[in-house]
Order: sequence, then structure tokens, then C-alpha cells
Amino acid sequence: MILKFFRLGIRHMIRQKAYVFINILGLAVGITSFILIGLFVLHELSYDRFHEKSDRIYNLVLDGKIGEQEVIGSFTSSPMAPTFREEIPEIVDAVRMDHWSVVLRIDDRSYVEEDFLLADSTFFHIFSIPLLRGNIDDVLDAPRKLVLTQSGARKYFGEEDPVGRLIYVGTDTIPYEVTGICEDVPDNSHFTFNALASFVTIGRANNTDWFSNSFPAYVLLAEGASAEVVQEKISEVMVRHMGPQIEQIMGITLDDFLASGGRYGIRLQPLKDIHLNPDIITGFKPSNDRKYIYIFSLVAILIIAIAIINYMNLATARSAGRAHEVGIRKVLGSSRRLLVWQFLTESVLMSLLAMGVALVLVESLIPYFNQLMQIDLKMPYSGNAYTIPGLLLLALLVGLLSGYYPAFYLSSFRPLAVLAGNLKRGAKSGRLRSLLVVLQMVISLAIILCTLVISRQLHYMLNKDLGFDREHLIVVQNMNALERRIPVFREQVSKIPGVVACSHSTAVPGHPNNNNGYMIVGRPNEEMILMTTAWVDPYHLETYGFELAEGRFFSEEMPSDSFACVINESAVRQFGLEDPLQTRFEQPGDREGREISQVIGVVKDFHFASLHEPIQPHVFRFIGPDSYWGYLTVRVKAEDYQRVVRDLENIWKEFSHNMPLQYFFMDDDFNRLYREEQRTRNLALAFAILAIFIASLGLFGLSAFTAEQRTREIGIRKSLGASPTTILVMLIREVAVLIGLATLIAWPVGYYFLRNWLNNYSYRISLGVFDFLISLLVVLIVSWITISYRSWQACRTNPALALRHQ
Repeated sequence: MILKFFRLGIRHMIRQKAYVFINILGLAVGITSFILIGLFVLHELSYDRFHEKSDRIYNLVLDGKIGEQEVIGSFTSSPMAPTFREEIPEIVDAVRMDHWSVVLRIDDRSYVEEDFLLADSTFFHIFSIPLLRGNIDDVLDAPRKLVLTQSGARKYFGEEDPVGRLIYVGTDTIPYEVTGICEDVPDNSHFTFNALASFVTIGRANNTDWFSNSFPAYVLLAEGASAEVVQEKISEVMVRHMGPQIEQIMGITLDDFLASGGRYGIRLQPLKDIHLNPDIITGFKPSNDRKYIYIFSLVAILIIAIAIINYMNLATARSAGRAHEVGIRKVLGSSRRLLVWQFLTESVLMSLLAMGVALVLVESLIPYFNQLMQIDLKMPYSGNAYTIPGLLLLALLVGLLSGYYPAFYLSSFRPLAVLAGNLKRGAKSGRLRSLLVVLQMVISLAIILCTLVISRQLHYMLNKDLGFDREHLIVVQNMNALERRIPVFREQVSKIPGVVACSHSTAVPGHPNNNNGYMIVGRPNEEMILMTTAWVDPYHLETYGFELAEGRFFSEEMPSDSFACVINESAVRQFGLEDPLQTRFEQPGDREGREISQVIGVVKDFHFASLHEPIQPHVFRFIGPDSYWGYLTVRVKAEDYQRVVRDLENIWKEFSHNMPLQYFFMDDDFNRLYREEQRTRNLALAFAILAIFIASLGLFGLSAFTAEQRTREIGIRKSLGASPTTILVMLIREVAVLIGLATLIAWPVGYYFLRNWLNNYSYRISLGVFDFLISLLVVLIVSWITISYRSWQACRTNPALALRHQ
């Protein structure tokens, strides 16, 4: 029976080539969109789920509040994770990690390695990264041991056996020994590395300070252990160990600290929650926002919904053309159930053909989609047993949803009325088609509106005045390679033709690395405040173009500036400093060793981080001669970029003994902070175009069949003197009314969604009238162009021929 229906369906499709082509193309584009977004969503949801013990692995998250500022991030102090493992029975293992960007030296070769991790020897016991060479118990159990991934081993040693070979890391004069080889870290991991060194190599591994938080750390719970119970025990351990240190550092008891509104604790975050939780700062790959997964999923559903609506619209519009077929089949004994099956089989067959076209489109478009979304996706035909059944199920579901209403509508015709020529082109089906067109337009208008607003917000973030000039800045990394030679190096760089200014600092915008606690001299100790801290030289103001609000900046001619500081306007406001230049800051510590800094200047607010966050209190401190790390920022003339980079590399090699130069351009680096917005804008733009394309296909087909059905009416109007232009305006006006109804629905929905989305940004655009008007204008123009061609043809038809035809 099903084969018979398939044969009938194929025969019908051959007779109706244009109708079939429009339907298959529309469904194919909708399915293609659904598959591509589906691949992306599944990839994002799969992060860190490949670890066998992923349900028992938890990230340690610092959750603190000092004064009015909160600190939440994946940073812990050295003693935390080992102490939790020793004192809490439910924690069976723990691992601390750190991420470096270093230069690796092998014989006479040097490599820049951006993905260099350090981890405790428990790493391979917790995470499911298979170790191919070496023993998991001892590959990282001593200082300067190193495990390479397969890709890393090939990169550094080619086909040679790397185990036992020596690698010099950074400026370390003692080599690291390669003790193992592991598989490459999967792409859907929130951390990655090419080289993994033993954590005990670094001096801070045995630090006992519970307030020096620098390292991501993870714990593995015992099977059946309750995370809630472990969380309570962690709080008890924290109180036991940090109480004495708070009293030593701040001069107040833990109870006084908590009573003042302070908070300092560690909470557990499930491993599988890390990638889609941007509220918690990580030291590895940037997190994505779960809300974008919902947005992308909704877009995929809406696009395929437009394609399904197209099918339903065109199928019901052609009802008169198939009425005689239905009447004859019923007279010959076909039941309504069999007719329903026949029409559903036709829709499923078209959906299967559309799936074939969609898979070809997916394979063709996936490289461009990867580039657009900055990701590496592949269609898992062989690697996943669910792929083929899932695609077939999707085709079946689309076919049934597309054909359900048309099948029941077409099979409801009465044979006597049809064969007698008394079939009424029901108002019901006309109203339904209008409703479906309105729904299509609502979706198209909403997607276009969202695309416009997202693009404007991204443009605003990329071009907003940040409070400093980020153009023409080259930032040199890994200054620790030069050690004591940094001042001389800076002096040599400043003499390069085309260099306007250069400055050595421990941090640069977009790369904060210190958030320190301070107390204001003369206020109670409980009023500790947090400020983002950067140690800078006297040339920093000129290099970045910061503006002074009052006071002055550091000067080499003022020896007392070694104990001075410069703050921003946010610090003045948040801490209620009536006379900031008379304010002195004191850093917590032993009373005899506390550092006191006099405020000598206030700079106007500037953005040190992305526009997602409000400007925080910031303090510049004078960089001392023993600061052998950080960055060198070089401001150059626009026309001298290439020459400056070339000369900079030559000077660097001279000072660093031929180590490769690592640098970035400040404007490009700042743009990376808006990666998620760029991906969202790109996706919205791409699928706005697809939504318009699919809707246009439906409008084109619908206008063709509408014009065909109204041939007699058009002929009579022309006979009575109506001009082609008058008739064309009549046909277009009907579509304009539907678009107007769609606008009344799409605009409030879009406004509500976009207002909530913009509220996620501390600095944002305002929703403007022009955003809504432009979205309407785009839909109107595309719709009118789509229907005008076929409608104009109908208007130009000889009325005598039209009436004779009818």
C-alpha cells in the first residue's frame, strides 16, 4: 500500500514540477538551517561530557565580597584543593592547574606555545585524557616533568620518540623532561593544551596563603557523595583555616568581617556547567552564554517553521486544482483515510527529497558556517549511530507536519459538489492561508529586527570611546624573558623611527591580572576595598592617552612616586573620597610591613575590561626596578606599522637571545571580548536572509496560484476599464494588509525580547524607532518584489482570453 502511495506521489510530483521545486527548495533550506544550528547546539552542550567521571567532577569557584565589590571566578589559593582532599572524606582527589603562554626551546629551535598547562599528578586520575606513553602515577609527580599531546609531539619532534627528551621552558635554565604522551584534548573541552607540566615545578605550589587566589582547581567526589554535604564541609574548612589569616591581614576577627557584609568562600560548580556559564570567570577558554543556545535553537525552529508553513500554504492554495482528482477517487471507492495517507505520503516524499538536497547543502556550507561561527563542526555520519536515524526522523516529522492539514483539508471535499462544479473555495482555507502568511511575516520581521539591533549593539561596543586610544598600539608579551634588561629594552624601542611612546606595565586593558584589597588610612579596617591594580611606568599615560581629571601622573623626577598611586574616577565615587589627593591607601598585611600609598592623581574613567561589565575602581602603582614581567605597549604612527614591527623583532631577538617575539595589536585583541556577540550577529544575519528567502519562495508560489485562481476577476475588471497598474496595486495591497497585521504582532514581541537582551550590557544602545521601521521596510520591499512579477503577468493577460478560459 505504501509503495502504491509513493508511486502516486512521484507521478503527481512529475506533473507539478514548479510547485514541487518551490516546496522542496523551501523545505531543503529550512532543514539545512536546522541541521547546521543543531550541530552547533549539540557541540556546545557536549562540552566536558566525554570525561568518564564528569558527573563527579566539580570546579572550585571563589565567591567573595569585600566592601561593595564581589569577586566570583575559578581561582583558588595553593592550599585549598589539597586541604579539602585531606580533610573531607567525600573528596577522593583534587587537582590544581595553571595556564602559561611560553617559549619552548629544543636544541637550537624555539616555539611559541600558547597552550601550556601545569597540573598536579592527579590530573590523569580525574580527567579522561588517555595517556599513551608513561604511567599516570608518576608522569607529573616531580618538578620539571612534561607530558606532550600527540599533536605537540609531532610539532616539536616530528617522527622522533620524544620520551626522555629535554625541553627548556621560558627563561628557566633547568630543562624539563618529557615523561609521557597523551591523546589530543577534544575540541569540546573547556581547557586545552599541547604540553602539560608538573604543577609542583612552580614555587607557589607550596604557598600557605589562603588569600592569594590564582589557580583553577577541581575536586573529584566519591561515588554517591552529595555535593550539598561536601559544600557544607568546605565552608567549615574555610572558616577553620582562613579565620586566623583574616585577623593577621586585616586586624579584625572573622566574625567582624562577616558582620560588615564581607564574604569569602568556595562553592562547587559542576564540570558540565562551566562552558555555558559566563557569570563565572575561568582561566581557560571563554565561556559561552546559555541564553544564546536557546536563541539559536529558537531560530532553527522558526526557520523550519517558515518552510513548513510554505508547504501548507501552497498545498491549500492548489486545492481547487486537485478537487476533481479527489472527487473521482472518492467516486471510485477511495475512503477519506486512504486519501489522507496518499497526501501525507506525498509530503513525506517531498521532505525526504528535501533532506537529500539539504545534506548536499550542509556539506557545501559547513566550511563557511565554521568560519562564520569560529568553530570546527563536522557531520558525524559514521561516528554516531544516531545520525542517520535522526535525519530520517527529522524528514518524517517535517513531512507529516507539512502535510497534516493539507491532507485532511483536501480529503474533505464532497465528490458530488466537486464533479458538479459547485466547489466553494472556502473562506476557511482563505483565512488559514492569510493566517499562515502573517505567521511567516511575524517570524521574518522578528529575525530582521533582532539582526538590526544586535548589529547596532556590536557596532557600538566595537567603536565606543573606551577612555583611551586603542588604535596603533602594539603590545609585547612575556617581558619576563628580558628580566633586568627591560628598562634598557624599553629605551631602545623608544628610539625606533615611527614609535610615538612606549610603556612597561604589569597589566594592559583586556588583560587584568591583579585585584587587590586596600584600606583607606583613617577609616575602620572592616572597610577594605577591592581595586584592579596595575603597576606602570611614568610613560603609561602618554602611551595610552588616558586623561587626567585632577592631580598628576608618575614622574621619574619624583623619587617619592615609588610610594604613590593614581586612581580612576570610579574609585573616587564608590569610596566617597571628598578630597582624593589627600587620601592614602594601605595594603593589608602584617602591621609592621603594610605598604602606604599616597594618591597623587585621578584619571578619567576608562574601560579596562569589556563593555559587558561596569567600570570598576582601578589603581595605578609605580612599577619598581625588580618587576621582571608584564607587557611593553608601543604606540606607533599608522604609516610605520610594518617597519616598527620588523625593528621591534630585531631588538627583541638581540635582548632575548633569539627567542620569538610574542605580540598583539590592542584594537584586534579588544575585539575578541565580543566574540559571542559577533557570532550571534553573523548567525542572525545569515538566517534573516534565509528566512526572507524561504518566505519569498512561498509568496512567489502563492501569488502565482492566486493570480491563476483570480483570472476571471482580473479579466472582468480589465473589461470594465481597470488599468494593469490599478489591478497590481489591488493585489499588492492585500499582501500589505497581512504585513501590517504581522507588524502589530512582531514589534511588541521583538521589543520585549530585545529590551531584556540589552539589559545584559552595562553600556548599551537604546531601541530606536528606525530599527522597527527598517525591519518593516525590508519585508515590504522583498514581498512586493516577489509578488509583483507574477501579478504583473496576470494583469497583462488579454481579458478576452481570461474570460474564455474561465
